Order: sequence, then C-alpha cells, then structure tokens
Amino acid sequence: MSVPPACQLILDLENRGGVSCRGVVTAISTNALMEQLRLKYQQRPWTETLRLVYFCMENPLRRPVSHAPDSPLLSCMEKIERTLHAKSMFSVMNALESLSRQKGLNVHVSPSGTTCYITSMMFYLEVQLEKDGNLMDVKLAHFGEAPVVCDDLVQLLRMKNYDAFGKILEDLSNMYQIPGNSEMKAKGYLALQALEKDLYSMSLLDRTQDVNRVTEILHGKVGHLVPRTRGTPMNIEFYISPYQILEAELNPGSQVCGTKTVVTIEGTDMLHKLPLSPLIVDPQSGEDSNPAFLQLTDELSMDLPALFVLKFHQPVPMSSSSIEDIHRLTGIQISGLKLAPLYELIVWSALKDKCSEELSTNESCFFVSLPDCPKHCYFINKGSEKSDLAGALVSKIPFSHPKCVPGVIEILRHQVAYNTLISSCVSDKHINEDDSELLYFEVVPHRNTSFCVFFLHPVKENLACVMIDVITSREVHCHLQLNPQDPALSYSDDFIARVVKSCMSVPVVMRAIFRNAAKVKADSKTQDMDVDTKQPHEPPSAQITDSDSLKESPSVAGQHDLVVTNKSSITDSTEENLSTAKLETLGGNTEKSNLSSRTETLCRVEEN
Repeated sequence: MSVPPACQLILDLENRGGVSCRGVVTAISTNALMEQLRLKYQQRPWTETLRLVYFCMENPLRRPVSHAPDSPLLSCMEKIERTLHAKSMFSVMNALESLSRQKGLNVHVSPSGTTCYITSMMFYLEVQLEKDGNLMDVKLAHFGEAPVVCDDLVQLLRMKNYDAFGKILEDLSNMYQIPGNSEMKAKGYLALQALEKDLYSMSLLDRTQDVNRVTEILHGKVGHLVPRTRGTPMNIEFYISPYQILEAELNPGSQVCGTKTVVTIEGTDMLHKLPLSPLIVDPQSGEDSNPAFLQLTDELSMDLPALFVLKFHQPVPMSSSSIEDIHRLTGIQISGLKLAPLYELIVWSALKDKCSEELSTNESCFFVSLPDCPKHCYFINKGSEKSDLAGALVSKIPFSHPKCVPGVIEILRHQVAYNTLISSCVSDKHINEDDSELLYFEVVPHRNTSFCVFFLHPVKENLACVMIDVITSREVHCHLQLNPQDPALSYSDDFIARVVKSCMSVPVVMRAIFRNAAKVKADSKTQDMDVDTKQPHEPPSAQITDSDSLKESPSVAGQHDLVVTNKSSITDSTEENLSTAKLETLGGNTEKSNLSSRTETLCRVEEN
C-alpha cells in the first residue's frame, strides 16, 4: 500500500526519533532535524518539494491557505517560490492559487493545466500560460460583460510582481463589497461607471491640446485623471511639490508621482441615492466653466447601500476645519476619525515617508542640512487639541454626487500644500553628531492654515518672525515681522511669498533671508569703513557704534547671534538628510552633475 506524501514526511521524522505524531521534539534538535531532511530531499527536484509542501498544507488541514497565513509551511512555500522566481508553469500556477485564496477568491485550473480561473460572484480572471510557464494572456470579465484582455495585469504577471497583482485582486473584490444579492452588486458597479464617465467629462473642461500633466495636477478641475483600466481603478493626482516637478524634469521617463486618490465605491449600512447613468449631458452647457448636472430622478438613480469614495494610499493629515468644509460640501460625515494635534499628525506622516527606521512621533527637534549654509535646527511646536489646531488622519472621503469632487479636490490641494511646508522642517535626524554651526528656528501653528517661524535676528539679539499664511494651494501670503529697533532686511513680503511658492520649503526660505542679511551686514561694514577713511578725527556716531559692535560677529555668514556650537548635547550626522526633499541632498556636489546644479538653482531662487 502506498503512503501519501504528507504521511511519508511525518513517518520519516518519527523513524529518526525526532518527532512524535503530536509534533513534539523528543531527542533531536531542530537544526539536526532540518539537516537530516535536507540530506533526504537534496537529490529531488524543487518541483517535487513544492508539491509536497502544498500537499501537506491542503490535505491534512482541509482548509484554504488564507486560514493559516503565519504557518511555517506557508512561509516555507513562499521562500521556495522566491528562490525559483516562479519560472515554471507549475510554480506560477501555485503562486496564483495561493495568492487568490489569500484574497478570498476561488481558483480553478483547466484540465490541460495551462489556464487558471480566478472567480468570484461578480467577476472572473482567466490567466493563460504556456507549458514552459510563460504568460500568454490575462482576461477580465465583470458581471454580465464579455471578457477583455487586461494589458496592465499581463505586464504585472510577466514581471512576477505578485504583490501588485494581489492588490488589484483586492481592489476588484472591494468594488463589489455591497450588501445584497448579485443584482444589487451589479447596480453598484453601474453607479461607479456613471461616476467615472462624469469625472472624465469634467477633466476635459478648459483643457487645451498642449496642456501638460503638472498643469493638470495643480490647476485641473479634477486634477490629473487616469481612467480605470480593466484591472486598475481610476485615480486622481491632485498635488505635486516643486521638488517632485524638478526630479521629473531631471529624470525623463521616471515615474515621479504626486499625491493621489483612488475613485471607487464601498458598501454602507444606510441607503444612499446614487446615479446609475452619467449626469453631465453637455460639459460646456454650464456657467463659469462648471458643467450642468441632470436632476437625480428615479429613472437616473437608485437607493443603494453604498457610497462613492476617494481613497488614499497613505492617510492624509487634515485639519478639523478642512474636515468640516468637506462635510458641508458632501453632506456626509467622515466616520472613524480620531482628533489629535495637527502638527503631531503631520510630523508622523513626514517621518513615515522620510525615515528608513521608526522614529518616535514625540520628537520635536529636527536638523536640516542645506548646501552652503549652516545646519538648521527646527523645533516644531505641535500645538494642542483645540478645535482650530486639531486634525485627524483621513484615509477616505465618502460622497454621493459627482459635483462634489472638484470642491473636495481643491480642499485636498490646500491641505497637502500646507502639510508640505510643515514637513519640510522634519527630517530623520533628531540628534546632531558633528560640530557644525547651527541656526535655530521654532515653527508655531497660528490658526487654520497659517503658521509662524521664529528666529533670532541675524544682526541683533531680538526675535524676528516670518508668518506664512497658505490661502490656497496656489496663493501664499507672507509677513516678516522685526523689532522696530533692528536693522531692516531688504526682502519684501511679496518676494518672500514668491520664494515660498517656488520651493514650498521653509528651510530654503530661511536660508534666503539669512543670505540677504549677510549681504546687508557686509554692505553696512563697507559703508562704515568709507566713513572712517574720509573723517578719521570725527567722533563716532550712533550708527558707527552699531557697526563696530557688529564687527565682533564672524564674517563667514554674518550670523553670530544665531550660530551656536554645542558639542555635548546637540549632534547630527554628516550625511545629507532628506528634510527638504531627496533632491536637496544632491545640492552640495554642484560641480559633478547637472542634477546638483539644477537643485542648487532651485535652492538659490532668492537670488533671481
């Protein structure tokens, strides 16, 4: 009588005295046991080992793989597949089966073994393979529709990118997570199609033939819209920072993405009236470039236990006032929010993006390096949980009518622009490890989307302040406040605002102010020297006295009152950090590449 492979594996272990039927190690160590197994199976092909692992997972347990995601056998299987790089048809088919079951989908293999069907109640995928494991085609069929080829899924599987493929399977499943029978789920899919058509019509408003992607992102009514392909949901890119724009210009063909949101539909506990067909008949029929929408009649809409949703890949820190504005616009409350100080949330989000290792969100002191400038030290005052300074991490925004989307996109642009400025003061360096000079700044929230940056005057010892008010994502107001007795800095408020908009970086703006102060101080010294030369016997005036006092400061940058060296308590790494975007790290090597030259050009925008 033949012994099943799973039983044979257990018998092999028991015969060697290492494991009892209950899986208890008795007289042999784990390392010795694994070595004996390795010697037994080292002459056998990997495909046979894979079959044995799958058999042990499926037959004895009699349950899907997804029920035991942390089991040692599953971990073993994944390591084997990574080693093989899924080259054979057998391994590709097994990878698809495992991934589909993890996503809660059914899997069927054709009798020939070359076609895999991934199915659910509302859609199915047909993956066709050649006998050598090479991919031929991937077809997707939604409920009531004929199957069509999905080029995006074909590319993912040919690249062996199973993580991205699994994410698409998850998105397809979530699209139909609506309470009710298959007919109700199909109505939800029709509503999503109607919304996508209306959003695409709005994206064509005021659009010229030569409009580029960046202009659409920053100024388009619904941002830069990418329609849904067969497998990938529709997404909207609505904000991109100046550093990301520069990176895209310096690296043609690179995939530099701004902040995106995905358009989809989700089930709810309550009924909502959703359109089942497009509501925009003529996009140019409205006033002020706004389309006219048809009324939601019973023929055009239906009460469904679902809502449209804008979902984010990473939660967006939003102020309580922005959340209230979205509520007034959509008429739907965003649920599940936990209020916290807004700056604490922005710091957490920035650290998550910039740091390779976890840092405590309690950190409030960050060191920022810029080319040709003393290192900056930023203290971020995180404020309190007062209503105007509080916020929440928003993962999705529900709505029920396409007319809400342009307004929501504008609110999101405004908030992300504000977050970008605050995040520019955050870096992964919170300890100073060198003896470089330091300039100290404090970032303090003011109200809504305005904040203040406090610092010591570059010449005197009084505090100075730059107040930055982000009116919209495209409009910023700035005001430089000085003690009336301190020397004026020649930068106007309008010029500082232009610098802010051109770089969206607080450290670059502060470097511009200090460079200008150094020039003012140098000019003042030159004038004083001329006066001393022409009138050597004349008693010194008050102005000359002030100038003499300034001679005590170092001439390197004219920043004696702000420059502090603390070898014992404040240290930083010599490595360039990421606080002013990753391109800033290239700015100190300006002679070696055009990339660093362009970065330096952006950093020196104050000299234009």
